[in-house]
Amino acid sequence: MKKRGKGIAMAFYPTGMGGGGDFTNAIVKIKPDGTADLIMGTVELGQGANTVLPQMVAEILGLTYEQVRFINDNTDTCPICFGSFASRVTYFAGNAAVEAATSAREKLFEIAAPDLDAPPEMLEAADGMIRIKSRPDKAVPIGDVATKGLYELHQFVVGTGTFGRPRSIPDPENGACDPLATLAWASVQIEVEVDTETGIVTILDSKSVYDVGKAINPALARQQVEGGAIMGMSWATLENLYPQYPSPNFQPRSLGEYMIATTMDIPNIETFMLECPSPLGPFGAKGIGEMTANPPSPAVVNAVHDAIGVWITDIPITPEKVLRALEKKKKEENDG
Repeated sequence: MKKRGKGIAMAFYPTGMGGGGDFTNAIVKIKPDGTADLIMGTVELGQGANTVLPQMVAEILGLTYEQVRFINDNTDTCPICFGSFASRVTYFAGNAAVEAATSAREKLFEIAAPDLDAPPEMLEAADGMIRIKSRPDKAVPIGDVATKGLYELHQFVVGTGTFGRPRSIPDPENGACDPLATLAWASVQIEVEVDTETGIVTILDSKSVYDVGKAINPALARQQVEGGAIMGMSWATLENLYPQYPSPNFQPRSLGEYMIATTMDIPNIETFMLECPSPLGPFGAKGIGEMTANPPSPAVVNAVHDAIGVWITDIPITPEKVLRALEKKKKEENDG
């Protein structure tokens, strides 16, 4: 007999190191051709840093994404970033990049102000131009401003930025501290089908709702959530480094022997984004990198319980565990 069930799990997750102390630096350089270089030591792990960080700089400088080059070589030539971990890159590196771009933009305003006959605070950067806010037709190309600064005024149009949080040590008397930069929230619903004759659990559907603060790149944010959902569902039903723990017997000896979800195991996935801005996040963004893999597993556990009335909290939920749990349940019912 095949039985279906649904389970829900909710999660919240901090951004950055608990207790503070981490930081990231950035440099933005404006070139005479009107383009910009963003120079950072932030490591791209596949989370989309190479995309979202230049996007933020382009927004500040009024350039297109293609006009911002991300130089991301090594810490000998790039400003130091504390690291790509703790779901911190979009938030910490983003804030540093925004500060560097804003600093470079202020220098462009100072150089352009005399030619536009307007004070710097009356200027804005848009469409590759520095222009008067109230007179968009009165403008000069950013490349001309950078050229004037470099060749006439001998001013290097460059901005630097840094973002970090001071360490927050708990008060020994009352434990008071400021441990978190910001929190993101999520809720996941999973629907499963359990075959009570074979013990096989099939995941049919996954629905996720994530508070991302601000989705700097909605397509990348959605892909990150979906990738995390697949990882979490794979943990719940397939992945096992020690099948007979604590015995090392049958331990996978290579990646080829390690069972993970494939495209044939992926159910229907729906993702919904909520934007509740973080007050200090770049454009309101929060970090969601690691948390996307956390709630799917408990949601699967809850869905299996909803389907067949037994708790299996030792993942992965293998057919053997399902059948043993059903056998135990039946025995307890017969024993009264």
